[in-house]
Amino acid sequence: MLKQQLQQKLQQKLSPQQIQVIRLLELTAIELEERIKQELIDNPALDEGAEEHENPDTDEFGNEDTDTSAESAEDISMGDYLTEDDIPDYKLEADNFSKDQKHEDIPFSGGSTFHDFLLKQLGERNLSEQDAKIAEYIIGNIDDNGYLQRPLSAISDDLIFQVGIDISTERLEDLLQMIQDFEPAGVGASNLRECLLLQLERHEGTPAALLAYKIIDKSFDEFTKKHYDKIQKQYNVSEEELKKAIHEITMLNPKPGSSWSDSFSDGMSHIIPDFIVDSHDGELTLSLNNSNIPELRVNRSYTHMLEDYMGNKQNQTRDKKDALLFVKQKLDSAQWFIDAIKQRQQTMLNTMQVIIDLQRDFFLTGDESNLKPMILKDVAERTGYDISTISRVSNSKYVQTNFGIFPLKYFFSESMQNESGEEISSREIKKILQQCIENEDKRKPLADDKLCDLLKEKGYVIARRTVAKYREQLGIPVARLRKEI
Repeated sequence: MLKQQLQQKLQQKLSPQQIQVIRLLELTAIELEERIKQELIDNPALDEGAEEHENPDTDEFGNEDTDTSAESAEDISMGDYLTEDDIPDYKLEADNFSKDQKHEDIPFSGGSTFHDFLLKQLGERNLSEQDAKIAEYIIGNIDDNGYLQRPLSAISDDLIFQVGIDISTERLEDLLQMIQDFEPAGVGASNLRECLLLQLERHEGTPAALLAYKIIDKSFDEFTKKHYDKIQKQYNVSEEELKKAIHEITMLNPKPGSSWSDSFSDGMSHIIPDFIVDSHDGELTLSLNNSNIPELRVNRSYTHMLEDYMGNKQNQTRDKKDALLFVKQKLDSAQWFIDAIKQRQQTMLNTMQVIIDLQRDFFLTGDESNLKPMILKDVAERTGYDISTISRVSNSKYVQTNFGIFPLKYFFSESMQNESGEEISSREIKKILQQCIENEDKRKPLADDKLCDLLKEKGYVIARRTVAKYREQLGIPVARLRKEI
């Protein structure tokens, strides 16, 4: 049986403009620059750069006779696109650089890559054309750390199906051994153990080097687990001899290709801060880093085009009316984007200002112990924004201070209480925990329960599992793996 009924309910929906602002908030300074460039390409009604414009007289278009067609129902107001203030507010408020200030980009030189270095050494060997081609293929399978983790049988199958070369795994083994003679030592190994053995083979035959080779070759598991007492008994050596052998091993490079990959990644991973906080005579000033963000405005040629279409309503054809709607759509999109950029910059400034107010002592001194407990909710309550908005602003954003560049997540930490009931930051406890581990006896490292007791003696009452969590967040291994002789 059919029946009709009325139902009243509230439903929240985000407008396209709100979605655009949310997505822009998540972008870093570099990503925002790329997003603006893409929008300038996609929307011809969006313009960049400072230009001199005449102030349009919009009154004459406000007195036009209304049309009864469907297109005329679009309420087009030229004042929405033509304003006397053509220079966007966010550029003037957030940018501290003058227009005549010269900004020079430092060019990045890529240099030689790790694989180029290996191929150069391959060219110095007297090989047949086929062997050179196979060796080059093997080098192409070596990763950036210098390891060949693909089995030779799989490489042999690839050569048959992709290159048409049928070669045995024994011949591949011979070519691989030749590559393993290349610099840096250890290249072409399939695992860490083999990599260390290849490097030790090139060391002088000192007693320490020979013992180190035996340990890696025969007692690798015991060495990784730091069972030094077992190794000492197995090879009947003194503690001093074992110490020298371990020193030989620790001087080896577990990632032979890292010297090339690290130099390349260092050149490509420069952090560009989103905020700049300057401290001078006890005063803090905040600005957004907008040096590479262009000024945005609505394209004047499109507004003039809209004027022409609006001025000839009586003689408009169907094509002209479609063109009118297209121009209006592009102008709306351009204006929405400019407004979204303004809202993004203002939201970021308001959020960062609250963080500065809450962590003022740190921004003045740079002392980590001055960081106060602060969570997303604290910032959200003071800014009036939602917690999700604060999370988007703080995620992947960096601030430049007088004491270095910090991620915004650095300033957020949980609050805990000491014995006196005073609220302290979890970051302070981590710092104390790290100091305890640095000052421990490395022959008998402190287990998590011992660290827990030590913190309690200092007035920090926390559970053992919390100590383990903080230790892992600091990147510190368990007590057994911290053991030294």
